[in-house]
Amino acid sequence: MTRVIFVGFVAIVSASPLLFAATPAERLLEKPDPWFASEPGIEAIENVLSWQTEQGDWPKNQDTARRSFKGDRSSLQGTFDNAATTGELRLLARARRVTGDARYAMAFEKGFDHILAAQYPNGGWPQYFPLRKGYYSHITFNDDCMIRLMRFLRDATTTDDFAFLDSHRRAAANDAIDRGIDCILKCQVVVGGTSTVWCAQHDEVTLAASSARAYELASLSGSESAGILKFLMSLEDPNPEVIRCVNEGVTWFKSTRIDGYRYIRSGSEPNLVRDLSARTLWARFYEIESNRPIFCDRDGMLKYDIEQIGSERRVGYAWYGNWGESLLRVHAKWPHGY
Repeated sequence: MTRVIFVGFVAIVSASPLLFAATPAERLLEKPDPWFASEPGIEAIENVLSWQTEQGDWPKNQDTARRSFKGDRSSLQGTFDNAATTGELRLLARARRVTGDARYAMAFEKGFDHILAAQYPNGGWPQYFPLRKGYYSHITFNDDCMIRLMRFLRDATTTDDFAFLDSHRRAAANDAIDRGIDCILKCQVVVGGTSTVWCAQHDEVTLAASSARAYELASLSGSESAGILKFLMSLEDPNPEVIRCVNEGVTWFKSTRIDGYRYIRSGSEPNLVRDLSARTLWARFYEIESNRPIFCDRDGMLKYDIEQIGSERRVGYAWYGNWGESLLRVHAKWPHGY
């Protein structure tokens, strides 16, 4: 087993645009241990508890630690999307270790069990569980959703904050990680007999690359694929299939790099400006058969030129980034690289 700064309508991107920064719950993990037993810390954790849904997860795009939820809890819609749920669970585990409060452990276990229950038999995870119709049920690598869940499960079996977790759940987490890795390997897109990388989401039954929102067509991802490959390289004892998968994925990244251009996230100016000193770029999406960067507006019509889509999507989406830079640095030091 293997285990931007915006100036008017222009955003100049000098580094990889973060798809999602740390959530408010995750930022609280930077607090020292004594804070979790302090009055502000206890209040924050109590607020987090109030936002937990009946099935055990949390809604996205909410500062769940800042204030208490006062509404009908049955109306809350939890998700794994946009980094929801794992940050709250990490907070609860830390608070349980520091304070010994059994309620934190109970809430954590409810959320932990929910993550395990949400995994498909083939090893993938959807954005929502119970399942929702549409692309939400696809195996979701988009915005590092599935990889974030797998990193969380691995940490839950190896780090001190989760020492209270029972052996049964630890074993179940390790099994979930193994099945997740197997799913990743099977989802790697093969073109003309050559393995490439991944789409941001894959069909939950066929594992084929799949579209999501209208402007997110089935494609090869220059963003999510970097996170997948770095996760695979973090495995302690990768098997030969994982090693092959990583090396072929990195080969794809090397073949699709864009040098000599600076990306300007603008709705009115040229988006790629010639600059020989600029950092290497990768497109967010590549056409599967041709490896050409592709772009799309909310009408779902594929374009090969970013300036052919409307200003709203040009400025409202990260179409290029430096995602492969850190990947190539990690791979250069990976003992199993070619």
